[in-house]
Amino acid sequence: MNIIWLGHGSFRIEIEDQVVLIDPWLTGNPMLDAAHHEKAIEGATQILVTHGHFDHTQDIADVAKRTNAPVAGMVELMGWLDGQGVENTTGFNKGGTIRAGNVAITMVPASHSSSVEGDNGLIYTGMETGFMIAGEGHTIYHSGDTAIMADMDWMGDYHKPDIGILSAGGHFTMDMAQAAYAAKRYFNFKTVIPCHYRTFDALEQSAQVLVDGLPGVDVVEPQVMQPIKF
Repeated sequence: MNIIWLGHGSFRIEIEDQVVLIDPWLTGNPMLDAAHHEKAIEGATQILVTHGHFDHTQDIADVAKRTNAPVAGMVELMGWLDGQGVENTTGFNKGGTIRAGNVAITMVPASHSSSVEGDNGLIYTGMETGFMIAGEGHTIYHSGDTAIMADMDWMGDYHKPDIGILSAGGHFTMDMAQAAYAAKRYFNFKTVIPCHYRTFDALEQSAQVLVDGLPGVDVVEPQVMQPIKF
């Protein structure tokens, strides 16, 4: 299994018989050089979307067309993407599980917001979410954009993820100290991968606080397009 950071909150996860893209942001992503765009999405079999903000949805229609990969996420957001010409969507909701080949994907809560820009202002796109992705003997928790929330208690206890991909840049989401607190209080991760940081000046630029806050946990600072292997 390979977990590959595409910068910001975007990931490529090669797991079981699937290549899963999560919030693939290409156009304008300051961390993903244009020379890597094709490689980032090559062979994609499933696209997941956590919420509606531009840095998570801007390229979904284009990536879906180029890869022919189905797109799944919150039902209202999928309805909006249908209107943008995305032909193969699956809308589901928190607590629901879909399958992509041999991979089970469960939608879980996040605490953030979710909207897109419309001609007359913001359009609500359903609630923000995260995902539990199970395959190859692992369960990966991709938090989506989120603050600390009490729901993490049951999510950690019920799903028991061993890998956490945590938004940790601060300003819009948890910062590194909060992510460390959440990981210690609610989860029993073997590996933690921070994301949604280093992209803009307003976000945290280092994960050292997270590393220091999680002794005994393998905190991996990802590098764009470099596989983290399991």
